[in-house]
Parts: sequence; structure tokens; C-alpha cells
Amino acid sequence: MSHSTIVGGSTASRVINCPGSVALVAQMPPRPSSSYADEGTLLHEIMAELLNNGFAKPDDFLGHRYEDIELTQDMIDEKVRPAMRLLDQVDPEQMMDMYVEFKVGFGDVLPGVFGSCDVIGRLKDTAYIIDWKFGDGVAVSAEENKQLMFYAAAAMRTEGPSKMFAGAKEIELIIIQPPAIRRWKTTFERIKEFEVELVRAVKTAQEPDAPLSHGDHCRWCAAKPICPRMTGEVDRALKTQLQNINVDAIGGLLNNADLLEGWIKDLRALAFELLDQDVKVPGYKLVAKRATRQWADDKGAVKFLKDNGVEPFEPKLKTPAAAEKELKKSKVALPSDLIVAVSSGSTLAPEDDPRPAVLNIGKQLTAALSKLQ
Repeated sequence: MSHSTIVGGSTASRVINCPGSVALVAQMPPRPSSSYADEGTLLHEIMAELLNNGFAKPDDFLGHRYEDIELTQDMIDEKVRPAMRLLDQVDPEQMMDMYVEFKVGFGDVLPGVFGSCDVIGRLKDTAYIIDWKFGDGVAVSAEENKQLMFYAAAAMRTEGPSKMFAGAKEIELIIIQPPAIRRWKTTFERIKEFEVELVRAVKTAQEPDAPLSHGDHCRWCAAKPICPRMTGEVDRALKTQLQNINVDAIGGLLNNADLLEGWIKDLRALAFELLDQDVKVPGYKLVAKRATRQWADDKGAVKFLKDNGVEPFEPKLKTPAAAEKELKKSKVALPSDLIVAVSSGSTLAPEDDPRPAVLNIGKQLTAALSKLQ
């Protein structure tokens, strides 16, 4: 699932549409992985194992882990088995020759540009590029899919996979995204046209003033928070007065809502990450979220509650708030040394917010833990 930093399968659409994004993305700090991404990586690994080992069964990998994600029976039943059944629609007799999870590149045409393709196959007169998608959100189309065209163009120039295209009459690009399969047949000419577009875009991206443009390709761009085109769109949106809005233009503005909301979300995440790393963001700071009371001494709390006629567990130890509600009936106060207020983390706030700025999340947790010991 790896790809080059210049451009890869998943970034091909963005680079072609917005060559200037390459330089902006290079300025951004690395994005931490997410549980969704880790789950996708785990499922890709399982699919590769199943295709490389014809005797393996999905249940053989139950409990297999990637980072903190463990393969569960639900994942097998809802993702892995459906994906294998959808592949059987393409290759019902399991006769396809294939390269699985294979690194492909463009050689001297685009030095340093590569990507990892899930499946490169050949069956009769058709060459196949197959990509697994395990997300439940956006349905991915195979038609004119630049990620798949990237893999096809690169595979044609890579020793080994290139033989899958020799003598083929057509190329089929396939997205398998359980419970759906989406297929699109294309020609060698279209893939070559795509390659020309890609080469032109990569060369343009290396120019000092490479052009920027916003659109659907911005969805997963890490540089949205610092992109001049995005900030320009936001500035214009903020300056538009409601009474001057043309009603006919509202539909068009709504079409940009997802784009702007995504930009705002990524901007807040970037600001949080910078402040969390002690990088100052003018006008903002991190403040502790609302603290909730917890028991500082579980054993002491159990003894105190039992001594005062309160059942401590329901079935677990009651929270200080719940216990306090019952104790009020007997007019007994909770001892302060049994309770500690712990914030669930930090949140972004304007600098004039009355709450104090957090010094360091680790220090706050250390202080709370020291009281719990």
C-alpha cells in the first residue's frame, strides 16, 4: 500500500488537477495513522495472504493484528468473505494469473514514482487492475479512476507485471468494495493518454509557481489548511453578506459546503497538532476539557460507601456523582481525598478564553496519576 512522495495511485488525481499541491503537502507534518487506516491495512494484508496461499481460509487469520487492530469474525464475515466472493465474479474458475500487492513504477519516464497495486491479473484477452476498498463511506467508482490508471500505466513499465498486458485486447479496472463491485473496461490508448497527463503534471509540480486549483481532489489533501486557493474561498465566503446573496447562487454555494467543512476540520486538526507539539499558533492555545470526577482510591471509596449504607457497584463501582446523589439522602458528604477531577484531554480555544492554557498534556496526566497512586 506504499507509494512515492511525489505522486502515487491515491494522489494521482490531486497532482494532475493541482500540481502546486505537491510543494504544499511537502511542508506539512506527517499525518498520524488512524484506526480506520490501520483496519484497511490489516484487511489488505489478509487478502494478499489468501491470494498468495490457495490453501488458506479466512478463518485461519482470526486474531491476526496490525498495530492495535485485530481481525475479528465480523470483519471476516462482512469484509473478507464478501471481497473473495466478488473476486469470484471476475474469475469464477480461479484461473487468473496474478501479481498480488506488487510494487510498480515508471522507470526512467518518472524516476522515483511508484505505487503498490493490490492485484495485477491476466485472464484470456483481458488485463486486470483490481483494488480493494474496505471503507464504508464514499462509494468509489472504477470509471476513469486515476488511481487504477496509475497502476495500469506503471505496471506496463514494470518488469514482471508488464507481461500481463502483452497481447491483451483490453484492460479492465475493478474496484471491489464490499458489498459492491464496480468495473470499467478501457483501452491501451486511454492509459497512455493518462500517462502523458501524469508526466506533464509531475514536471509542472516542480516549477516554482506550479498552479493550484480546488475541487473534489482536495478531499484527502493534507495541505488544505495552508492552501491559498482554499483560504481564498473561505475569505470570500466569510465576506459575503446574507442580504446580498443571489438566491439562484445558493445551490452552487451549498455544493462547496463539504469542501469548506473539510478544510475547516483539517485546519483545526493542524492547529491542535502544532499546539500539542509546543508550536505557537497566534491567537490560540490548548485548554483542558471539562474535568469529570473519578475515584482517587477505589478501595477506600468502596469501604466508605459500604460503611454509609451505599452499594458501591452497579455492577461496577459507582461514579462519584452517582454516589454523592445517594449519600445526600443521609446527609453525608464525600471526603475530598477520595476524589480527583481529571480532564479528558485538550481542546482548541481562543486566547481570551477564561480557562487557563494547558502546559503539557503529559504533565497533566502525570499529576493526576500521581494522586491516584
